[in-house]
Amino acid sequence: MPQGSEHTVKAFDDDIGEVRALVCEMGGLAEKAIGDAMHALIRHDQETATRVIEGDARIDELEIEIERQAVRLIALRAPMADDLREAVAAMKIANVIERIGDYAKNIAKRVPVFDRHGDIEPLSILPSMATIVSEMIHDVLDAFAARDAAKAAAVIDRDRAVDDFYNSVFRALLTFMMENSHNISQSTHLLFIAKNLERVGDHATNVAEMVYFAATGEHLHDRETGNLPLTTDPEDDVEEPAT
Repeated sequence: MPQGSEHTVKAFDDDIGEVRALVCEMGGLAEKAIGDAMHALIRHDQETATRVIEGDARIDELEIEIERQAVRLIALRAPMADDLREAVAAMKIANVIERIGDYAKNIAKRVPVFDRHGDIEPLSILPSMATIVSEMIHDVLDAFAARDAAKAAAVIDRDRAVDDFYNSVFRALLTFMMENSHNISQSTHLLFIAKNLERVGDHATNVAEMVYFAATGEHLHDRETGNLPLTTDPEDDVEEPAT
């Protein structure tokens, strides 16, 4: 390989490495935000909830920085094939992670509601669901960093468990509301939280699809759960009121 070509390849590797590191940092913050928001919800910890809400600004900043660096990389290095796929995937993944951060913020905004109402039995169901989606985020980021298509596909397979969990939570909350009409307000908030977590699982699946495509150049089709879009959908543009 000519010396100039070696230099160009190294320069690209350095640039994409920086972008990859920013994506992983952003994803780590989103993963932590989900965990902290659920901790705040269970413990009625308004201080932690406030940190989650304020910390969303850093996630937004990282999205902008990733897009800036990825666009610069494409313009200056003119990557081809799998290199181009990875650069484009980084921008798309950053957009999805930003939405995950928004869901964590939405959960944190509801903490004062449950502080007023005290402990609610169905609330104890949600931490396990949050654990699953947090693990999905963590694993899909590992897959992205390692360009591991198999690990990405494994994340996709776990989305059904999140959907099953959401259906269980829905049924439990429906029963809770039918037992006492005074439970309707609190249960509605819990349903929004459960839906937020279910959407986080969907977004982790979206990221896994992008990672798989970036690594292999192939799309995953004909999954039993159906294909999910690689961008946000209209539902994501609506932020439910916190109170």
